[in-house]
This record gives sequence, structure tokens and C-alpha cells, in this order.
Amino acid sequence: MRTSFSRGAILPAALLLGTALPAASQKLDRTAEPQPLAPRTVRVPTWTHTTLSNGAELVVTPKHDLPLVSFSIVFVGGASQFEPANKTGLASMTASMMREGTTTRSGDEISEALEELGVSGIGIGIGSESGSIGFLTTTAKLARVLDVTADILLHPSFPAASLERLRGQEIVNLTQAKDQPAFVANNVFNRVTFGDAHPYGRVVTEESVKGITRDDVVEFHRTYFQPGRAIISVAGDVDPNVVKTTIEKAFAAWPKGGSKPAFTYPAVPAPRATTIYLIDKPKAAQSVFAIGLAGPPRDTPDYFALQVMNTILGGIFQSRLNHNIREEKGYSYGVSSRFAYGKGPGAFSGGGGMTTAKTDSALIEYMKELRGVEGEKPFTDDEIAQGKAHLAQSLPSFFQSVSATNNSVSTLYLQNLPPDYYQTYAAKINAVTKEDLARVAKQYIDLNHLNIVIVGDRAVVEESLRKTGIAPIVLLGIDGKPIGSPVTP
Repeated sequence: MRTSFSRGAILPAALLLGTALPAASQKLDRTAEPQPLAPRTVRVPTWTHTTLSNGAELVVTPKHDLPLVSFSIVFVGGASQFEPANKTGLASMTASMMREGTTTRSGDEISEALEELGVSGIGIGIGSESGSIGFLTTTAKLARVLDVTADILLHPSFPAASLERLRGQEIVNLTQAKDQPAFVANNVFNRVTFGDAHPYGRVVTEESVKGITRDDVVEFHRTYFQPGRAIISVAGDVDPNVVKTTIEKAFAAWPKGGSKPAFTYPAVPAPRATTIYLIDKPKAAQSVFAIGLAGPPRDTPDYFALQVMNTILGGIFQSRLNHNIREEKGYSYGVSSRFAYGKGPGAFSGGGGMTTAKTDSALIEYMKELRGVEGEKPFTDDEIAQGKAHLAQSLPSFFQSVSATNNSVSTLYLQNLPPDYYQTYAAKINAVTKEDLARVAKQYIDLNHLNIVIVGDRAVVEESLRKTGIAPIVLLGIDGKPIGSPVTP
């Protein structure tokens, strides 16, 4: 007898998975502690690495389980290396403008061509230290999507009308962002930590956006998008030799040129004594924290120890910060911390939104947890095991799709990591000792030189923050500039 299900019926998971349902007589023993799942096996793929005739690197990772291809061109260096200090926002504006049309296609015609090919879009972005252009498509349509991509990369027309439209949109976005405490806290934290002279401390402003001209965009595009700093990465259902020929043909008009930047940065401002920087947000229901200081670059030998330490402190839901301030005290919906490793001194920072009435209490608890990882509350064996397991067991996700695989492999070359990085990742995580964790916590979380940025209702929180005695209070505007004189505890 056939079993039928109406449309929309929910099938038992066991049937969907093709497994047998448990017998009716079987009962779940709810007194037994569930056993953890076996660790997932990491299958790191192999790839080829060659150089195209124009000097671009080519990395190809065959993955034949589905007829899909993830393609990207990653550029070494970004806004911090190629954007003039007085033109902050030029890099991202250029990336947006490239989608507005080419010398042979309008923006609408590009969208129509991609729609016919079943591609949702070609992503273009330029960050602080790298940029990229890429897409996901089927194997059969790769060559045709590459032709559109090459047209966008090599022949953008940069319509003047589009620049004015995008400029207007960006100014509106910046105006609206001034009402977003998290946006303000992040910007002020970067300016306080790195200063205006350091690329990490610069932020996009209405003035800088208004100053961008079409000639600026044309020149930035000419200077930045060069094959000498490009890593072309392909992952999916392709043959390395065949796809190399296809790419050489698609980008035949891309001439040699460019080189990878040196990533030299000015010195970070000398550390200042721990200070609370308070930005007034009247009537705010929450106070947003951004707490930290300049940290190490990505190539620090302490990278793995820092990853384990921060996972325990604020990197996962069960972290000390989140467990204390959210789960136990109920002061926040979520608290976290991270190291923003860059080629330069990426910041250690953490925080979240705290209930206004508990701003002082939340800061007290936050500082307590920072002191804890520095020695007042030693790391336990269970915490260390959980932190290591979280990091090691996340590794298979790096290769679970063609897009994830492409990103993971291209990252090796972008960050100059060793070829066996993923094969040795778990071993290096597991080699971190309790002594390593205590050492890096003390070294990189300097409690005497923290920048504590708080965006909240000054009328409600200032006096209670002062009474904590944690640090002097300096009043800042949303642009990070001082207002009045410091208030000492």
C-alpha cells in the first residue's frame, strides 16, 4: 500500500533521511547525558598555482561534486594603501560605479545579461587591505559570465549621472548612520585608537564623499585594478588547464602592470591611560560599548594562542563575557570580543548594547572579565577544551561549498600563509597551553591603556559611570572630537 502525503505536509526526519523510525516500544532515556557527536573529518582539497601571461596569479581548486564554479579576483591591498587621505570613501565608490555600465553595456544591460545567464550578480568590493570581484555560476556558463566580468573590470564607463546618484545615496546613508549608536561607537573607537593620520582611524564623512570627482574614480580604477596584485581563484567543477585557457582568453586585454603594496603604516598614537569616551545619545534605550586598543598584525606568532584565548573570553555564545553580562545578569542581548588582525596593528575590541539603566554595572562586569583572563580568574581545563574544540571543529565548514572553498584557498595567498595551513590548523590550536593563554591575555589586553567608548544617554549614565571609578570620562561628539573638559572620577 502506497503512503501519500498532502502538499505542505511535514515528513518525519527519519523518512527524509532514508532511515528507519524507532520502534514504538523504544523510549528516550532522558536521564542519560547526551554524547557529543564525533568530530567531523576535514578534507582539505588540492589546488594548482600558476601565473597568467599578464602576471596575475591563478589558483584552481577542482571540486566535482556539483556543476558549480566560484570565481574571484582578489587584489592585494585596499583603501588603506591606495586611497588618498582626503578622499575617504573613494575606493568603495569606485567599486559601486563599476556596476553602472561599460563602454559597450549600460548598467541595465549588464543586469539583463547576468539574469539570462542565471547569475544573481557580480560582487565588487574594496576593503581596507584588499578588494575583490567575483561570482558563482554553473560550469557550462563560466566562459560567458567571464566575458561580462572582464567587460566590467576593464571597460567601465563611470557615468557622471550615476556618480551623483550614488553620492546622494551615500550621504543619506551617512546621515542616517549618525542615529545608529553601533555605527557611531565603531567610528569613534577607530579614531580614538588610531588617530586621523593612520588609515585604520579614517572614516568616511559627508565632506569626503562630496569631494570625490569622476576623475578621482577613473584614476583610482586605473591605478588599483592591475594584474600584478591580483590573485585569480577558481573552485568547482573545472579542469585546471582548461580553465586557465578560458581565463587567459577572457582577460586578454588586461595588460601587465602593478605590484603588491608593502603595507607600511605610520606609528599608532602612543597609548593613553584608560579613559571612558562618552558620546551623548539622548533617550537611548541602550548604551553601546566599544572597548579595546591597537592589537597585533595577522602574522603575529601568537595568532593561535590569541584565537583560543578570545574564543573563551568573547568569541562564542558560551564565552565568559556573554555568559556573565547576558545570561547571568541580563544587561545585554549579546556581548562579544574579537581581534581584527590586519597587515598592520588590527585592534582588539569588544562590546555590545547594554541596557541604559545598567550601563555602569555592565562596564564593571566587563572589566571584571578582562581582569579575569589576565589572571584573576584562571582558565579552566573545560574552558580550554571547549575553546579549542570550537575552533578545530569549525574547520570543515571552510570547505563545505565551492564558495567557501574558493575563499579559504584564496585567503592563503592573500595572507601569505603556508600551503599546509589548514592541514596543521587543528594541531596548532591544540598545542596552545594554559600558560600561553595567560601570557597573551596580559600582553595584548592592556587594562591600563584601554579606550572605552560608550554611546548612550549622558543624562542617565554619566554620573553612575563616574562613580565606578574605572577611568576618567571625556565627552566626545559623534565625530569623535572632544566636547568641553574631561571629568575625573
